[in-house]
Amino acid sequence: MSEEEKRLKTPGGDEGYPEGMKNKVLSGLFWKVMENGGVQGVQFVVSIVLARLLSPDEYGIISLITIFITIANVFVQSGFNTALIQKREADEVDFSSVFYLSLFVAACLYALLFLASPAIGGFYDKPELAPVLRVLSLILFFGAFTSIQTAVVSRRMQFQKLFFSSLGAVAASGFLGIVCAAMGAGVWALVVQQLSYQLISGVILWFTVRWRPGLLFSWERVKVLFSFGWKLLCSSLIDTVYNNVYGLIIGKIYNSEMLAHYDKGNQFPQLLVNNINGAIQSVMLPALSTSQDERGRMKAMVRRSITTSSFLVVPMMAGLMAVAEPMVSLLLTDKWLPCVPFLRLMCLSYAFWPIHTANLQAINAMGRSDVFLKLEIVKKIIGIAALFISIPFGIFVMVALKPAVSLISTFVNAWPNQKLLGYSLKEQWADLLPSFLLSAVMGAAVYGLSFLGFGAFATLCIQVAAGMIFYAGLAWLFKIETFRYLTDTLRELTKKTRR
Repeated sequence: MSEEEKRLKTPGGDEGYPEGMKNKVLSGLFWKVMENGGVQGVQFVVSIVLARLLSPDEYGIISLITIFITIANVFVQSGFNTALIQKREADEVDFSSVFYLSLFVAACLYALLFLASPAIGGFYDKPELAPVLRVLSLILFFGAFTSIQTAVVSRRMQFQKLFFSSLGAVAASGFLGIVCAAMGAGVWALVVQQLSYQLISGVILWFTVRWRPGLLFSWERVKVLFSFGWKLLCSSLIDTVYNNVYGLIIGKIYNSEMLAHYDKGNQFPQLLVNNINGAIQSVMLPALSTSQDERGRMKAMVRRSITTSSFLVVPMMAGLMAVAEPMVSLLLTDKWLPCVPFLRLMCLSYAFWPIHTANLQAINAMGRSDVFLKLEIVKKIIGIAALFISIPFGIFVMVALKPAVSLISTFVNAWPNQKLLGYSLKEQWADLLPSFLLSAVMGAAVYGLSFLGFGAFATLCIQVAAGMIFYAGLAWLFKIETFRYLTDTLRELTKKTRR
């Protein structure tokens, strides 16, 4: 084996990056983590205040409405956005054509939701859903614009612009939402918050990105992008419908309050995973796309992505499971304690996300959206089967099967890259295993601290501090390679900052 091959074989070694790409990746990752962390940190604080001011039933109404809007948004934003990022040479004609097409689709879907809103409200025996859905669906138009701006930023890897737009929008919209809730606006406070976030974010991007749609449109360009994007659109639609079908069923079989508890239980782990794993994967798609013809480099980059994101995400999920009850009681008050079982189950499900997303981003970067679509179909068949089997046994069994489906899906997602990248299932799980083992030990230790008998605040502080120290100590003691890589990278970034 040559020296070059040995370097590329190193799990995620720096040599896997093309010259100059590592600095771009690290810079992009820094700003994505800042964006996700800052935005979701502010959003988290806002959601806590709103949860205290509003009832679970009011949250449940918005949760139901958001399901329909989220599914509609797939048609507006998914597929073409990724195709613009993945395409080697994308020019003004490509971006303008996709923008006008997305705007047209948004208008059609808004009209559909506007007309269907009374029927949706009647189906769930909540006629008050109709006016709220009609107003909140305006988000679709904002999404048509911001999706193109996001593609421009991603191609240039200028993620600091997303940071400023998102942070400004979440702070301003959160303030407006809290003021409306305090004034007794009820569910409309959440509508104001979500609409103003999209509007303010779009306005900031308008001035910072400075991309403007031209009077340009080409069906030929749309067809080229569609040949790649339609498979991703279908994949995203399947995934979105599957992820939201739980909410649709819970809202119908049970009630909006139970749906609110399920959504709130999902919110905490999702926030953490989106911040760390989401940031890594957002940066990795454009980075991987630059090396899509170099199998060795791509494998090294995917391995580094999996080892790094799992090293950070898995212990967060284990720790969150351990501190769930005192955290919910302290932050949201006891009226939200029914969400704790859902929270713990969703932590198990999200723990497998690093292996999902790294493999899927590699497949997208190689332009194999056909493989991506096939994987989504297989996984969703498994998931839907598990859902309908579990419905007669109650809501907790329904949600408990989600981690099992997530585990099975790791093998489905990893399978194609055995051939495409030469990255075997055995290698992938060998890269993941240290994080899972250390996290399991840490989580058990942290959960044991809950029996000390202190109050909720003291218990939570002790658990969080002990968990971080214990996990870092175990990683240092067992000389985990990813721990060394992260500390070395942190030192490198610190030195550059000082210069």
